[in-house]
Amino acid sequence: MSSVVLITGAATGIGNLTARALAAEGHTVYAGMRDLRDRNAGRARELLDLGRSEGQDLRVVELDVLSDASAEAAVATVLREAGRLDTVVHNAGHLYVGYVEAFTPEDIQHLLDVNTLGIQRVNRAALPHLRARRSGTLLYVGSTTSVVVPPFLGPYVASKVAADALAQVTAYEVGRFGIETTIVMPGPFTQGTEHFPNASRAGDAERTRAYAALDPMVARNEAATEALFPPGVDAHPRAVADEIARVLALPAGTRPFRTVVDFSQAGVEEVNEVLRRAQERFVTRLGFGELLHVAGPEPVRAP
Repeated sequence: MSSVVLITGAATGIGNLTARALAAEGHTVYAGMRDLRDRNAGRARELLDLGRSEGQDLRVVELDVLSDASAEAAVATVLREAGRLDTVVHNAGHLYVGYVEAFTPEDIQHLLDVNTLGIQRVNRAALPHLRARRSGTLLYVGSTTSVVVPPFLGPYVASKVAADALAQVTAYEVGRFGIETTIVMPGPFTQGTEHFPNASRAGDAERTRAYAALDPMVARNEAATEALFPPGVDAHPRAVADEIARVLALPAGTRPFRTVVDFSQAGVEEVNEVLRRAQERFVTRLGFGELLHVAGPEPVRAP
């Protein structure tokens, strides 16, 4: 069944590929991105031209996850034009590469603002509508780094762990209003995105130089990552877009809470299963077992 989907960070990479994949599946897609009339004007035009040429309902909307007002305006645009919003794909994110000590508190604060608080801003804009309808899906593009914790990506890993935790606890609460949650966990990709080429470096050059002995490891980080991929496998982020399309095509109530797209074979699926069992036991022992399931159409009653 087709739905109305808002995607954050859709100018490039996984977000852009997801917009294309979902539009091809017949969804009404709003590709959210910053600077529609400036830096991303060409990317926006490319998506609009694709939609027109393929007969797809592919649209673009200004959306800066660093701005409450922008998030509210983007959701308002979707509701005004499409009449409803069914799915939010939280994809916007940025990468930091470097030594943890060399990142200033302001560096890390900014990354958390993008990768974690950006999710909160968009959810706060979208959830009143989804709760009123008692249906919808929040789909988060997470990361296997929140489980395997690779070196030299400290602030990024911290932001993804925080975002994952926020998504989990939000899922308990919004599930009472019929809203599903899926966390898609991509592994590393060294092609098809601008994640590594556009990565930011630590703001403190002096502290960075203090770790110069580790520079050769950082320099071969991408090569080391590629060496994890099985021979002959095309480790391309379009696989993540395809998985998102697969999940959203599933009937409501049957979508997985987590799914992993990882060509590095890091073993994240096994960790997820152990974590799931432990969480289910703990939440059930607390007496809140009903929060583990998405509610049906019955209204939420006040205590």
